[in-house]
Amino acid sequence: MIAYVNGIIEDIAEDNVVLDVGGIGYNVRISADTAARLPGVGEQIRLYTYTCVKEDAFLLYGFLSRNDLAMFKQCITVNGIGPKGALAILSVMDADSLRFAIMSGDTKAISKAPGIGARTAQRLILELKDKISIDDTLISKEIAATASGRVSADSIQKKEAVEALVSLGYGQAESLKAVNAIKGIEEMDSGAILKAALKKMF
Repeated sequence: MIAYVNGIIEDIAEDNVVLDVGGIGYNVRISADTAARLPGVGEQIRLYTYTCVKEDAFLLYGFLSRNDLAMFKQCITVNGIGPKGALAILSVMDADSLRFAIMSGDTKAISKAPGIGARTAQRLILELKDKISIDDTLISKEIAATASGRVSADSIQKKEAVEALVSLGYGQAESLKAVNAIKGIEEMDSGAILKAALKKMF
């Protein structure tokens, strides 16, 4: 219903921000992670929003990037996880960390969110694992951070290394985990990344 709101920050709480939009104050629900990344009071920002309409409430959930909003929308498709639960999960990890946790089956990381138990975390992984791609996990941050939309060279090299590992028979999650664990990856080409990742596999 409302794709985004541009406004001046009037007040920030751990789970809520008040935005002045043309003289009207909008309460927007946010995650703790989003709250920590907001500029100060008096600054202008854009929040990409999800509108939740109930019989007794009209709620806006806001995110600093379309990437975070997309992950939020995926979470609320899971049975038993509503907007409040999805926001709780995105308060303890960002969208990319959550994608990685889903791909690697890390229920422990997901269940750190308040109100999210191990069983709910398992359901989230089961229902979303096939909907998460390597591209989303590896390069979404770089795309969001680059105004031109061009992906950085090291992101492409990481992607190529992961794809090479998958072609060798390794799983997506373990390939991604091995590549992400490499130190000094910014100085390496895809071949060097692949060799370093293979060493971590053994």
